[in-house]
Amino acid sequence: MTTPDDRRYTEQHEWVLLQPGGGEGSVVRVGITDHAQDALGDIVFVQLPEVGAEVAPGAPMGEVESTKSVSDVYAPVAGVVAAVNEALTDAPETINADPYGAGWLVEITVAGDGGDPTAELMDAAAYQALVEAG
Repeated sequence: MTTPDDRRYTEQHEWVLLQPGGGEGSVVRVGITDHAQDALGDIVFVQLPEVGAEVAPGAPMGEVESTKSVSDVYAPVAGVVAAVNEALTDAPETINADPYGAGWLVEITVAGDGGDPTAELMDAAAYQALVEAG
């Protein structure tokens, strides 16, 4: 299992990556971790929020369905959905093949002064420790 150092993680097994760029607020890309996709098995369907939907930290914002189960995806930050990965509609298995790349789920715009909205989340070492303890 890989846990890239360039992003933050939640206890619900989502990863969050601050996107480059300026403007009003920050944009974060969200996906599920390698551990999560491995635990789920073959992903067959993804339900994602609409662009423009408001999300709150810890609140469900979509679902990932595998041959084994259905799992909620939780918003790691508060904000507005700016983009969804439309490619997953036709190829949800992309999450299994590339959870940290092409298998991203949504991008969320976080209002604010340009600080890091993901600073409160776990770093890679803390997430790895959570997975190993669980």
